[in-house]
Amino acid sequence: MKEGSNRLALVFEEKKAIKLFLWLFYIFYISYDLLWGYLLPKYTNYGDPHSFTEGLGYWVYVFMAIVLLLSSFFIKKGNPFIVKYFILFTYTIIDVINNIFIYYGTTKEFASGNLVELLFIVFSPIFVNRHYFWSVALTMIGKYFFIGVVLQTAIVLKPIVIVLALSAIVYLLLTRFYSYIYSLTNVYEELRRKEKLALIGQMAAAVGHEIRNPLASLKGFIQLQHEKYPNMNEYYPIMVEEIDRIDSIVSDLMYIGKPKEIHFAKANISDIIAYTVSITNQQAANHGVTIETVIEEVLPPIDCDENRLKQVFINLIKNAIESMPDGGKVTIHAQSIGKSTLCILIEDEGCGIAEENIRNLCEPFYSTKKEGTGLGLMVTNQIITDHNGMLDIQSTVGEGTKVWMTLPIVQKKEKMNGVKFVHNSTN
Repeated sequence: MKEGSNRLALVFEEKKAIKLFLWLFYIFYISYDLLWGYLLPKYTNYGDPHSFTEGLGYWVYVFMAIVLLLSSFFIKKGNPFIVKYFILFTYTIIDVINNIFIYYGTTKEFASGNLVELLFIVFSPIFVNRHYFWSVALTMIGKYFFIGVVLQTAIVLKPIVIVLALSAIVYLLLTRFYSYIYSLTNVYEELRRKEKLALIGQMAAAVGHEIRNPLASLKGFIQLQHEKYPNMNEYYPIMVEEIDRIDSIVSDLMYIGKPKEIHFAKANISDIIAYTVSITNQQAANHGVTIETVIEEVLPPIDCDENRLKQVFINLIKNAIESMPDGGKVTIHAQSIGKSTLCILIEDEGCGIAEENIRNLCEPFYSTKKEGTGLGLMVTNQIITDHNGMLDIQSTVGEGTKVWMTLPIVQKKEKMNGVKFVHNSTN
């Protein structure tokens, strides 16, 4: 749906640009020929009164009229993207043939060209297409180079230099166009993401507490029944586990909905990793997965919210385990980089993630798992961001996934954008 609407928008914009270009092209083309072949020779000593009859003569205008009709046909058929190339190449071919008919085998000095050639170059940034820009520049240069070789004249060097100079200036404009569009796209995507998060936050604030209260009651009643009749129903543990899973989803939603208030304290990353490994070992064993830690012997304590970092590791380790239904190994590496940064790598041997999916992994409600909510990685990324860290995911389908985390060892107050800094000196 989205791709279809984007395609329609592109076609609409291309049609507007090509229609404007066609109007300018034919106005410039006819006006310049009238000026050069009729008005200037009549009132001045400049121009060429024979230009309408030499070479292909009036057939040039017949061919160009056919080009206009075919261009209109392409636009009506919903394929405006080829029109600019069609006009460029047909004009060039007609002009080259016309010039060869006029000058080849004569002593007449080469003096040809049309104002529309400058229009081709100057107008090219409007299409915001580098491929078209290079097509225009190389076609114009190639045209004059070919004519110079065929007619054996060096006069073509002047238009070649002009084309090169204009192309350099226009390329700078085109680069700025691309930069501006890229910035607008990023701003739009960021606004869209913030609107989505705001919507989720409102939903979490309104519904989160209401869901948690009955969940707590349900869990209590199920545990009570299980204690009374431990051998009567084997589904009690499953019911408790599913309630815990719902509670985990609500916790993720609540994290988005509530204000960012992080209580930083000194903590040992080795202890955090050891804790999260201990509580995920049972799930790993059930999937035939082993968890191995490779931690630098002496890691400095870091400023962090310990509970939230535990949530990060639990989310990532669970993702790694679930990606290996047939068993495998999860390896956790942790080391310091210099005196300011801590780097943690969580690596699995799972099914991997397609490259086109990686960029969307931290988007709300986007998940590559059939039963995934699309909240775990989003919350994980948000927690890392709140810690002024970075999350990077690298994956190869069929080989596994690597998740890199970098965290500052010491948090600086001036970098805590929108986050309440509550620093405790003791753990």
